[in-house]
Amino acid sequence: MNVIKLTYLSLIAALTVQLSANAQSAEKVAVAKKGTLTEIQLKRWSHLDLDKDSIPGMSVDKVYSELLKGKKGVPVIVGIVDSGVDIEHEDLKSVIWTNKKEIAGNGIDDDKNGYIDDIHGWNFLGNITKENLEYERIINNKSLVDEATYLEAKGLNDKKIEEAAQTKFQMELAIKGTTKADDALVKFLGKPTYTAEDLDAIDSKDPEINQSKGIMKQMLSYGLSVADLKKEIQKELDGFEKVQSGENLKTNYRKVLGDNPDDIKDTKYGDNNVMGPDKEEILHGTHVAGIVAQVRNNNIGGDGIANNVQILTVRAVPDGDEYDKDIALGIRYAVDNGAKVINGSFGKSFSPHKQWVYDAIKYAESKDVLIVHAAGNDAKDIDTENNYPNDSDDKKTEFADNMITIGALNYEYGTNVVADFSNYGKLNVDVFAPGVKIYASTPNNTYQFLQGTSMASPNVAGVAALIRSYYPTLSAKQVKHILMDSGTAITTKVTVGGDEKDSRQFSDLSKSGRIVNAYNAMVMAEKMAKKPNSKKVKG
Repeated sequence: MNVIKLTYLSLIAALTVQLSANAQSAEKVAVAKKGTLTEIQLKRWSHLDLDKDSIPGMSVDKVYSELLKGKKGVPVIVGIVDSGVDIEHEDLKSVIWTNKKEIAGNGIDDDKNGYIDDIHGWNFLGNITKENLEYERIINNKSLVDEATYLEAKGLNDKKIEEAAQTKFQMELAIKGTTKADDALVKFLGKPTYTAEDLDAIDSKDPEINQSKGIMKQMLSYGLSVADLKKEIQKELDGFEKVQSGENLKTNYRKVLGDNPDDIKDTKYGDNNVMGPDKEEILHGTHVAGIVAQVRNNNIGGDGIANNVQILTVRAVPDGDEYDKDIALGIRYAVDNGAKVINGSFGKSFSPHKQWVYDAIKYAESKDVLIVHAAGNDAKDIDTENNYPNDSDDKKTEFADNMITIGALNYEYGTNVVADFSNYGKLNVDVFAPGVKIYASTPNNTYQFLQGTSMASPNVAGVAALIRSYYPTLSAKQVKHILMDSGTAITTKVTVGGDEKDSRQFSDLSKSGRIVNAYNAMVMAEKMAKKPNSKKVKG
């Protein structure tokens, strides 16, 4: 599932807070931050240093300025299992993986891996962009699961039908409120589009203008333009209408692909177009790839975390829930083509063929490949709630040690350091990393701020790639534990789920109780790499 997608709950909550507020700024004051972030700082806050900048970044710039001068790493292939990547993007095209065993455009499977002309990766979705949610597919095919899971899926759909009318009404209020506030600010500022900086500069005694300012600052904090925000709200409205009418259970998007999604041996499907049929639909994957690998210091867009990587694209995540089969085959494809790190910024609550994905994770482990996975954006405890894929079927005992699950941080250091949408779990989230307002590449040579654990995961994948580039003797297992053990510990209480009444020890929200720190990780990696038989050293 596209986990950056704005949920109606977050939009309604944001709008409700602003509409009920007086003419107050919506911006919260961070405990340790030295003033408001500049635009330049915000665009690269995940690269900054907590001690130096009072921002909970990963100290990436410090790595390059203090540890890597005069050092040369080896190229690392990073698999991006996502919605697709704009391989023509100005800030990515030079770091796109090319399959040297394949001759482009000859219609022959030159490397005999089962995928014809897979020059830059593989597209397991063909021309599909939209998809059903997994619970909808389960209702339509009861034989996929046991009776209890089927009843859970049906119960969820029944609940959504009951809630649809009220939620649709609230969403309509949200879009009306957003439109009204936008119209007022456009008139006040005298221009059709504006930025958060424009809003900060407003000095007015007009209550309507100040309320509109508060609403739109909150809306713009999601990283999308006003026009894109309205599109997202409209998508949610359309979704509620489909649930009310039952249309959500009638559409079978998969039939155009021609495969059997319930047969893992049916692998002859998809194509080599890793950008898919519509560049607008690969915003998510392009952004994820950019976080990892945008060319550093080229004065274009943002900077990637890693400086010596090749992006291998696996298009397997639609707008909707991904199929287990596509994910399982996608992981295996990335592994077989040399990926040493795989990023998975997707997730769902039902997984009928979870064993296929488990087996793929184990296969990656056997080939020494690290999988970095987003924890999810439902503000829930995944020690008790289902969240797939994972590396523990019972949520207690890991069946593999090559998968690391990432929660999201806000750029405000203090009680609000955990992103209000981030999932958490003392056992099933491993570590936290920057995931709010992350600036990176989007299709057609554009750049945007986006947020989600979808963004936190590639931040960590980038650090993992750095370690594997400069210390290639270290195993995937060792890299995972370096990322966890070298992080900066937070020993204070923080707000969970954006609920100021829910304050918990940060150490209770993940296994490590830490936030990723690239500088510390590289220092630890160097020490570990110098040990004799480093590959045999327990992570």
